[in-house]
Amino acid sequence: MRALLSPWAAFESREKFSAHCLDPQSWLSSFYGLRAWLWRPGVSAYKKFAGEVLAQAQNGVRQELVISGQKQSQALSSHEKLKNPSDDLTKTFVLACKALQRTLKMTPYASQIVAARIMLDGRVAEVPTGEGKTIAIAIAAAVAALKNIPVHVVTANDYLASRDAREMTPFFSILGLTVGAVTQPMDIADRRKSWGMDITYCSAKELVFDYLREGLSGTTGLSDLERRARRLSGVERGEPPVLRELCMAIVDEIDTVLIDEASVPLVLSRRGADSPEQEFFVQAAAQAALLREGHHFTLGTDKQGPLLTSAGQQQLLAWPLSPHAVYNQIRHREATVILALTAMYKLHRDEDYVVIDGQITIIDETTGRAAKGRAWSRGLHQLVEIKEDVAATVRNDTVSQITYQRFFPRYNHLSGMSGTVRGCAYELAAIYGLSVVVVPPRLPRRCQESKPVVYANSDELWSAVLVSARSARSRQQPVLIGTATVSDSEHLSRLFTAAGLPHAVLNARQDEAESRVIAAAGQQGQVTIATSMAGRGTDIKLGAGVAELGGLHVILCQHNVSARIDRQFLGRAARQGEPGSTEILLSKDFPLLLSWLTSVTNTCPGKYIQGYLQTLATVAQWMASNLARRRRLRLLRADIETERELLFNREKFS
Repeated sequence: MRALLSPWAAFESREKFSAHCLDPQSWLSSFYGLRAWLWRPGVSAYKKFAGEVLAQAQNGVRQELVISGQKQSQALSSHEKLKNPSDDLTKTFVLACKALQRTLKMTPYASQIVAARIMLDGRVAEVPTGEGKTIAIAIAAAVAALKNIPVHVVTANDYLASRDAREMTPFFSILGLTVGAVTQPMDIADRRKSWGMDITYCSAKELVFDYLREGLSGTTGLSDLERRARRLSGVERGEPPVLRELCMAIVDEIDTVLIDEASVPLVLSRRGADSPEQEFFVQAAAQAALLREGHHFTLGTDKQGPLLTSAGQQQLLAWPLSPHAVYNQIRHREATVILALTAMYKLHRDEDYVVIDGQITIIDETTGRAAKGRAWSRGLHQLVEIKEDVAATVRNDTVSQITYQRFFPRYNHLSGMSGTVRGCAYELAAIYGLSVVVVPPRLPRRCQESKPVVYANSDELWSAVLVSARSARSRQQPVLIGTATVSDSEHLSRLFTAAGLPHAVLNARQDEAESRVIAAAGQQGQVTIATSMAGRGTDIKLGAGVAELGGLHVILCQHNVSARIDRQFLGRAARQGEPGSTEILLSKDFPLLLSWLTSVTNTCPGKYIQGYLQTLATVAQWMASNLARRRRLRLLRADIETERELLFNREKFS
């Protein structure tokens, strides 16, 4: 088992990895990915380490109680403080365990110690849902910070960042460590203060955007000597940078952040200058409305955008010329009309976006959350606004951009954890140089899993969901139902209301009520409909007597693009050795099956129909997941090429 490396010692090896493995076509990248797929590090040595830590922590606590007598001081005694970074790692873990017991009245489980030690080795820990990932991350962050390493704890959203920082503050404070959180509303001064803490909780987006803003100042990548020279020459102000160096990052739900959310670049933009472009978009939308599907254009599958036929191209020649020459080029006009067709036929309200307070808000396809501040590029966002007849926004100009694949390998020490990383071990190794260690659950899983059922159409599916939910509620067993889109969740809600079945809904419209809805989801007789649980970060705790009723019953009504996201949702049942049950109910007319296997789903052999459809659904999911992976690789290649082209200009280089 590797010892904990200081960030400075690890820097050279990570830079060497990044130089080769950031190219997804390099032989070294393929080697790392193949090795991760064929071989995973064992967990036995980590278990032994955790046993030693817990034994010493218990002995230390007993001795301290005898010596202290009636003393009730909440500060650690001076002999427990670490004086230098060379102190033994086991003693540092023991100190962290004592601090947890003193402040939060919690004794960490062996699995949490194992996970923390794995992350300090620069690896990814797969820990079953409900095993206490927040505590494991806090222990790892505290141990590293006590070794004088600044730590960034990267979470899925601002809510989790602020919540975890607030709840862990007593634990960090008793160790003499400072902790802060960076969230979207904060100004520059508060951000600089929080980034200067020993441990900083943040979302991935806030971290990357602050990095891009720092890059625009021209200081990113400069040595201390270069910065001093720039200040002396008057080129650079004496104001310190907002974001410190990228020393160590611990990523919570690492597969969601580094894989699922890495499908689009992070773009730093500013408001563009006023131009006649908006009128051009209005005209393009009007031209698109004149076109007939099948004659002027074809939609194709979800994997393709609309395509103009020769008749459609001829139709656009009748579009009157604009007084601005740039809007008269044929290819530009055709491309904009194709975007207008995409807005009209490919992007659907309450599935791909919602309208909130008269503004278009994109729905994150991974988390099901409203992605406020995100916009489609190349005018597509403005064309959707025209479609929905809401106030138009000016298209932003791109100032700088970077992908997660290119940003996170820049950390000297990168690690993380999740409950569902085995399915992406190859990509984590090939792109980020991370290996996966599977941590066994503390208690055996007690989950009753029903076989998937595929229905002929959505109406039959929703009727079956209603019957299943009503049956569980009659036993006072809580039910969690997962749907693919906001419109599906609201349609199901209307059916439940008409049937007199009380329930709660959690989708992109109810993000603010998330913690309240989730907190009640495990109570007797509670029925909850949710679009996605990825990145929600809140445990569903069973109410009194629920375990005796069978625990939480989870109904999944869609196959997501990735099977890992399905596992995240189904993993809400039977946590920490509690009882629970799951069932998967699908429909033949769901987009995933229609997109990939339209023809074969209509030719199912009679008596084998269920097994046949279940296999097809699994195949369709694998194909969609493989396509998403290829898109991420194409994005990375494009980002690498962009970096190479801009390398000569350090002020533009991000």
